[in-house]
Amino acid sequence: MGEVSTIGLDIAKSVFQIHGVDADGAVVIRARVSRSKVLQFFTDLSPCLVGIEACPTAHHWSRQLQSLGHTVKLMPPSYVKAYLKRAKNDANDAAAICEAVTRPSMRFVATKSKEQQAALMLHRSRQLLVRQRTMLSNAIRGQLAEFGIVASTGRLGFNRLLEMVDGPEELGIPKVAWVSLMALAEQHQRLQVEIGKLEQCIQAWHRSSELSRRLEEIPGVGPIVATALVGTITDPHAFASGRHMAAWIGLVPQQNSTGGKDRLGGITKQGNRYPALAACCRCDGRDPARAETWHSQAAVAGASDRAKADQGCGRRACQQDGAHRLGDHDPWRALSCANPAHRLIAVERATTELGGANERNADIGGATDW
Repeated sequence: MGEVSTIGLDIAKSVFQIHGVDADGAVVIRARVSRSKVLQFFTDLSPCLVGIEACPTAHHWSRQLQSLGHTVKLMPPSYVKAYLKRAKNDANDAAAICEAVTRPSMRFVATKSKEQQAALMLHRSRQLLVRQRTMLSNAIRGQLAEFGIVASTGRLGFNRLLEMVDGPEELGIPKVAWVSLMALAEQHQRLQVEIGKLEQCIQAWHRSSELSRRLEEIPGVGPIVATALVGTITDPHAFASGRHMAAWIGLVPQQNSTGGKDRLGGITKQGNRYPALAACCRCDGRDPARAETWHSQAAVAGASDRAKADQGCGRRACQQDGAHRLGDHDPWRALSCANPAHRLIAVERATTELGGANERNADIGGATDW
């Protein structure tokens, strides 16, 4: 047996499984290591290739092991599954990771920095609070409807509904029900305040990032979308084109093709779904100049490309691509489009902006965000 050259690390909350092989593929190490002893274990090893599934805490351990001189590669768990032999357990998982990381056709996940993960935490927290706010508003609407009190749809109608909730006598409902409604209404107001604070933090992070500000210049892209792209995409040069980036975030049609016949369905949304809101573009009707520019740019995609892209853009695709289903609650920045050609153009522009910023930073010898 020789020196360890490749390690498959199956991470967990408390106990990690390690599977190491030498240059010839012979097994050198099979060990279970507690969380507190992982760094010490890898400190005693000479630098080697370490494979980890891209799951929670994977980016943290990737940064830690890279600081020790190891080469760390993260892989989607679904791609590692094909190399799993027989029953699933920690030892077999680590062996599958060790084998998958050496495959030349394997696709890897770039390690995110702490700053990127911090920006994404703002987005995830805001997304959670927005969902909770929607749940509360639906609960209040449904409970008041039981007493014949119904407001118009939309946020404006809900705000008017809250203004009506002054007391049980005015509404003609039992006092017990009014107490419950007050508890939900107060919780709704607190969530509204917290969402505003998070949006202010996102706006401040957006202003501090040159790359995010440049992405905002793309029609239909605002601070939420720009910061989501900057925080999610670690290395834009990993994509050969904007179409590759669109496929990465899941903006490609479902395929059921065989025998040379292409059958395309609705948008799959497989992959990283959160930044999908960034590529479902819609021209802002309040700004005719930007809309005209956007449509003129979409026209250069070519009639043939648009005809291919239009396949699968029926009623199902439009429902799936609605901005309200992608976490964008601001109509001024809402991003949805029935034409995938427009979406791909936006993605290609975003990729160009991301890559161009890196090239300029490299020319001046400065640090980049990527």
